[in-house]
Amino acid sequence: MNKLHLLLFTLFIGFVSITGAQEKKKIKIEYAGKLTIDDENYPGAKILTRDDAQQVHIEHGGANMWCDKAIHYSKDNFIEAYGNVKLKQGDTINMTSKYIEYSGITELAFASGDVVMTDPNSTITSDTLYMDRTRQQAFYRSGGTVVKDSSGTITSKIGRYYMDQKKYQFVEDVVLVSEESTINSDYFDFYSDTGYAYLFGPSTITTEESKTYCEKGFYDTENKVGYALKKARIDYDDRIIEGDSLYFDNNKSFASATNNIKITDTINKSIAKGHYAEVFREKDSLFITKRALATTVQENDSIYIHADKIMITGKPENRIINAYYNAKIFKSDLSGKADSIHSDEKTGVTKLLNIPRLSKGDKFSVIRKPILWNLGNQMTGDTIHLISNPESEKIDSLLVFENAFVISRDTISENGYNQINGKRLVGLFNDKNELNQVVVTKNAQSIFYARNDKQELIGIDKSKSGSISILFSEGDINEYTRFNQIDGNLFPESRFSEKEKLLKGFDWREDERPRNVDDLFKDDPALELPVIKGLEDYVPQEDFFDESLKERINASRRVYKFKAEKIENLILHENEFDHTTWTKNNLTVTKNIMTAPNGKTNAEQLVSINNKNGQFIQVINKATGNFKFSIWLKGKGNVIIGFQEAGKDFTVYKKANIELTNNWVEYDIESEKENDGSSFRCLITGIKPNTELYAWGARLINVSSSKPIKKLTDLPKKVLPQKKKAE
Repeated sequence: MNKLHLLLFTLFIGFVSITGAQEKKKIKIEYAGKLTIDDENYPGAKILTRDDAQQVHIEHGGANMWCDKAIHYSKDNFIEAYGNVKLKQGDTINMTSKYIEYSGITELAFASGDVVMTDPNSTITSDTLYMDRTRQQAFYRSGGTVVKDSSGTITSKIGRYYMDQKKYQFVEDVVLVSEESTINSDYFDFYSDTGYAYLFGPSTITTEESKTYCEKGFYDTENKVGYALKKARIDYDDRIIEGDSLYFDNNKSFASATNNIKITDTINKSIAKGHYAEVFREKDSLFITKRALATTVQENDSIYIHADKIMITGKPENRIINAYYNAKIFKSDLSGKADSIHSDEKTGVTKLLNIPRLSKGDKFSVIRKPILWNLGNQMTGDTIHLISNPESEKIDSLLVFENAFVISRDTISENGYNQINGKRLVGLFNDKNELNQVVVTKNAQSIFYARNDKQELIGIDKSKSGSISILFSEGDINEYTRFNQIDGNLFPESRFSEKEKLLKGFDWREDERPRNVDDLFKDDPALELPVIKGLEDYVPQEDFFDESLKERINASRRVYKFKAEKIENLILHENEFDHTTWTKNNLTVTKNIMTAPNGKTNAEQLVSINNKNGQFIQVINKATGNFKFSIWLKGKGNVIIGFQEAGKDFTVYKKANIELTNNWVEYDIESEKENDGSSFRCLITGIKPNTELYAWGARLINVSSSKPIKKLTDLPKKVLPQKKKAE
């Protein structure tokens, strides 16, 4: 075969291949009851209608469509289908509507009028729906509903279905309603085969028993379990749970929380804090550890309990707090320590206990011996009970069982201590929660530093008796009375040896005394919080009508009746804040510093300079309208976004205070501008010298000018002129 023959053969094969490929893409009419021509209204088209036997049947690339009437532009490889339209792709995708227009070149279908698309896992309904067979995606932007039998019904303004992944992406006003719960979210990713839902932006999950809020979360709609991140909060009937990460199981009414936890009892006005917690709603129990702190909020003086572990159980009217190991209690006029603290809010009894450990020889530990401090008095014993009045929230009395010991430092002597010990102690408090009277019974011993009215030391009183009653005034011993005294005398200080100045069992522990709430934690080991890993940041949905789809549409010889263009962004250079269209005051811009929310381009950092608050502004030459301004922000600190008059008195139309986070968040505000004769400006201000700020994707749209998609009857029919062949 010579070169000429080879060239001709190659060209022939190539022509056949191209022709074959085009033929494969041609729309085929499998059946039509009637065919007519109407060049005046439909130039170059065949009008196909059904008969009594069956509908018009159309096939293209494995997809089949049936309708009552079709207009087929064979040269353009384009068809319009009317009346009871059904489209079927393989064994999985079925769509019905009143109208479909479809191009065999772009493989893009536009359906309108009671659109219903089903696959084995879910059903989409919408007034209009786009279906891209090339990318295997469906899209609506004017409101739609998705139904999944076991998961419920999802509605949103914008929705996109990735058929290969069985994945939905919902945007704006997203609501999922099922028998068990209702979910509201701004951005919602849903997998129809598993029922997994991923929530981004302000989101809530509401059930009969609870309401969960987060700005990033996951929920298994099949198994009713999930977890919440970023400003996470769960509201039960009488408890509010907050933390960096919350796991919840709505089947068991169970929740666990990790890092920076706060659990509020709204009925009993108590708060529990820590860094790991478990809540069983139906059992009315709460377990919290890692710097656990339980606070009972009182009108005049709150009570704080800290321990390695805290358990709160019981119905609201009968709550019990158990604090285990290295337990401490604090209020402004009283504090204490014990191995364990048990507090019954109904009876008002708080017990300081020394629990025997399982280890050999550890039935009792002096280190863990319960201790209380009130004003200048230290009280110890094997067990201590504080008895409060639940109604008045004041301490009434104190009981110390076994080895009761009271110590107070003498007001003048450097190393002098007033001391009383015995088997049991009963203490009474006055209305100021001050220890007013103490009675020590059984084998009572005492040492008192006796002073005259001039506070001069008379001597040291040491005695033994059956019991002793002491009256206090402002923390000092004012009067004491002995009963059944065995021996005792008043001795000059010079005749007292150092050993005799201390009763057996003396243990002055003032250095352990908590003076404030922070002191409750001073003995705790260093705490390193776990790094919470989980959901990735939200990636904004790319435009359905991206460049590749637009190229396919432009390659088609037909004009679709729908509008593919995006709403105009009135902001210029939305990602280039160093551009001159943006006015920058006390601000510098660093480019390519951070990956943008779309995961592809880079964002910019804006840094305040000259030790002043910075701002960046763009003036919009519009006089009136209803405008929506949005921008993606990330960082640390606070800023303000707003609309403002561009001139005159710089009237503020709308503003919002923003608390920046470590995640990209799209913030937006909307405001109506009346025709006041001035333009207006969008601004981000209040950028302080210590603010860390990254920005991307500024966007301003005129909401009042956004038009809904027209009805089919309002849309004109257009035909593109044929392209001229090259000479």
